[in-house]
Amino acid sequence: MLVIFDVEGVLLNAEYLPVLARLLGPEKEQEIWDITNKGIRGEINWEDGLKERVHALKGIEYAQAHQIAQNLEIMPGARELCAFLKGLGWKLVAVSGGFDIITDRLHTELQIDKIFSNDLIFRNGKLYDVDIRVTSDKSASVKKYVEENGFSKDEVIVVVDGANDLKLFNLSSFTIGFCPVDIIRDKADVVIDKKDLSLLIPIIKEKFGIKVNPT
Repeated sequence: MLVIFDVEGVLLNAEYLPVLARLLGPEKEQEIWDITNKGIRGEINWEDGLKERVHALKGIEYAQAHQIAQNLEIMPGARELCAFLKGLGWKLVAVSGGFDIITDRLHTELQIDKIFSNDLIFRNGKLYDVDIRVTSDKSASVKKYVEENGFSKDEVIVVVDGANDLKLFNLSSFTIGFCPVDIIRDKADVVIDKKDLSLLIPIIKEKFGIKVNPT
């Protein structure tokens, strides 16, 4: 089995760019939040919105950006859920419209096997631009991994929150909306409305007939 997670708002209890924008003051933070929320709701082109947000934060120093990235809160219950899934021998993938600077730590902290994300570009130690490798069609990033590892649709679970995650549902026969926007809420098989990923453990046990925790 394979579980595909979104990152910001799912594995991480934060949206990175709005937190980063606090360095530039409350007005800049609000500006970034406004664009972020429009993208999450699917009201604007995701790629254009991402570029706009990064360009609005040009000049922030790498040291500050890295420190903030390393201190973003792991979602409550994420460690418990991921440890449970790895104990079953399942594969875990994260696909993010965010950046390597925030996702790399998830390999060790949450035992994520493979991560797909974008890359912030720094020049002379300052934020300059973004290299977009994960588009609004996140399924395009992870589809090859799914195929190469031989997972059928019935063997893939997707856990997401935002409108830009919707196409991931095409890869899965069991979809979970985690504190989701309306379009995900309407289409997901299961919805979790509390920020606690460990709530998925009993759901997965019931869905897949897992009687006891593995030893």
